[in-house]
Amino acid sequence: MKFLLVFDFDHTIVDENSDTWIVKCAPEKKLPNGLRNSYRPGHWTEYMGRVFVYLGDNGVKEDEMKRTMTTIPFTAGMVDLLGFVGENKELFDCIIVSDSNTVFIDWILKAADFHKVFDEVFTNPAAFSSTGYLTVQNFHAHHCEKCPKNLCKRKVLKEFLDKQLERGVSYTQIVYIGDGGNDLCPVMFLKKDDTAMPRHGYTLEKKISQLAQDLSPVECSVLVWSSAIDIMSYLKLLIKE
Repeated sequence: MKFLLVFDFDHTIVDENSDTWIVKCAPEKKLPNGLRNSYRPGHWTEYMGRVFVYLGDNGVKEDEMKRTMTTIPFTAGMVDLLGFVGENKELFDCIIVSDSNTVFIDWILKAADFHKVFDEVFTNPAAFSSTGYLTVQNFHAHHCEKCPKNLCKRKVLKEFLDKQLERGVSYTQIVYIGDGGNDLCPVMFLKKDDTAMPRHGYTLEKKISQLAQDLSPVECSVLVWSSAIDIMSYLKLLIKE
């Protein structure tokens, strides 16, 4: 009996958007209008690439970026929740599927000593170039119309489950924890025994409600959370069953 926990990262594990948090490193803690206005919907990763070039051009170094990123606050109750999951790893496999990047997530999890809680992290690959600039790439290519160009979380989840099945691992239940519009696609892939946990007041909750109003509700159970303590309470019930 094993459960799979799938976490989004921004506004779910951490209470901010890690990509916009890095702007604290920029001169005057802001980006020039031209750069800010260069974002095109669905092309966030390319936009972040330009932000990183701007930071590099302004002499922002890796250690300063790391110091800034490790001050990002965790969501209320999240430290307790991840501690609980870490203590019960024999019952929970745990992955992150995020539109952030490998460098930011790695820094934040390691600084708080949570990297061992997660079995895998699926996010946009990032690295520092020989000139000290942070670079980021799209996670993968996909054909999903609903998702941003760089990442379809449903595809990631499906491929992970297929790989686990090949290893002989199947899950009693999948619990998907997220907040954003790009979490809807994987939630719609969940089955009736699974649970989606959208964050209260965020886009994912609104989109799931809208589907129910349109009489095409998601197949899985839906439990809304405000604090990660709500998630922990649910997981404690699961393992009692």
